[in-house]
Amino acid sequence: MKYDRCRKLFSKFDKLQNLRVLICGVGGVGGYALECLYRSGVKNITIIDYDTFDITNQNRQIGSEVVGEKKVKVLAKKYPGIIPIDKKLTPQNIQEIDFKNYDIVIDAIDDIKAKIALIKNAYPKIISSMGAAKRIDPTKITISSIWQTQTDPFAKKIRDELKKNNFKGDFKVVYSKEKPIKCDMGSFVGVTGAFGFALCSEVLKDFV
Repeated sequence: MKYDRCRKLFSKFDKLQNLRVLICGVGGVGGYALECLYRSGVKNITIIDYDTFDITNQNRQIGSEVVGEKKVKVLAKKYPGIIPIDKKLTPQNIQEIDFKNYDIVIDAIDDIKAKIALIKNAYPKIISSMGAAKRIDPTKITISSIWQTQTDPFAKKIRDELKKNNFKGDFKVVYSKEKPIKCDMGSFVGVTGAFGFALCSEVLKDFV
């Protein structure tokens, strides 16, 4: 039976299947969150991304073998039934999204201004990815409150921006305690993919 082994783990599997998830950004982190959710039986998944696959994505991104194609178009073919939205998220158009249509919003975008707007508008339904690049040790990945992260410079930037915006809410983030390696644009699928799986796991843990 399809999803038989997931059904054995998740006692609330029927509710899990009907979970409405929005994934913002389907690159090295968001793509693996999508893979995990889809294979676990979640049926109602919407993805938002504006980018096209580049050859430099092939070290870490699902679907990146199709160079030059829109990410959402490729992933919609790979995962039949998901809803693709080809859009660049900005602080302005994020305010136009009706977050009432979703039970959970997975933030896997890098643009800081858009990320802050997404957090503010989707809260409290948000779970967010912090910095996954320049790291090689997936065992250092953890999940905590945004206000309790350590070592991650990107998470600090997000906290600082949230404070400037007088945001006082609390939400979960996936981040790494590993000190970033000094390099230019380095990334490793063993970590970026694990970030995506951790996001998925945090979303689904309440259905056990």
